[in-house]
Amino acid sequence: MGILSKDQSAPKSQAELLYEAQVRKERRFRINVAITWGILLLVLVLLFSGPIKIDKEFIKNNMLFIAGGLWQTILISVLSILLAILLALLAALGRLSSFPPLYAVSTFYVSLIRGTPLYLQIFFFFLALPQLGINLPGLWAGVLALGLNYGAYMSEIFRAGLASVGKGQREAAMALGMTPGQTMKRVILPQALRFAIPPVGNEFIAMTKDSALVSATGFVHELMWRATKVGRAQFHNLEALIMAAIFYWIVTLILTFVQNKIEAHLSKGDR
Repeated sequence: MGILSKDQSAPKSQAELLYEAQVRKERRFRINVAITWGILLLVLVLLFSGPIKIDKEFIKNNMLFIAGGLWQTILISVLSILLAILLALLAALGRLSSFPPLYAVSTFYVSLIRGTPLYLQIFFFFLALPQLGINLPGLWAGVLALGLNYGAYMSEIFRAGLASVGKGQREAAMALGMTPGQTMKRVILPQALRFAIPPVGNEFIAMTKDSALVSATGFVHELMWRATKVGRAQFHNLEALIMAAIFYWIVTLILTFVQNKIEAHLSKGDR
């Protein structure tokens, strides 16, 4: 009996065969999804180049002008999500507090903001505050409204993250001589933030699209404002809004890709 060659190696185990079958199944699924996406995109292209006539010259001449609002859209979204994260964390801590005034303030804030439309909140900070002698530029009125609004909704994410840390870990930290502040900073918050990052990513993607509401003030020249301005001025609203939709879609796809990478990285710790 000679030594087995590589081609005559031992047969694969049942687990290896099942894993390879699963890999092939997932690969076929991704390929089918990509093909379907390609067909749908082709249908849209044919639709807008056939039955639905669009002015390609208008798109060519105004694409850069509309795209120039992207940086403003991203700026509003980044500033707003930072404010929202801070407010959400404070509100979550307040809702978990046993000190009545803190609990009352946090629940009142969440109830008030959730009970009124974001559109109203934007106009309140832009139009109503000047009667009190507080004049906010359109950008900061939008950031404040978006931050407050999303902070109220995201507070539940952070509350769930804080509550997910086991009581045993808190007790272990106290047994090691940590103060409540040290326990929160070194034990609870790191785990809660890890839990909260994926849903916060979803909120940021949603906020990027909701930032279009800030254009209603007329003083923030972001993506939606530029699209509606040039579309109305040249009577090409269809083309202008299609371009805005494509830019929002591209930004959403990029942010979703980044979020998926972050989630995949964080999930490694659970294996």
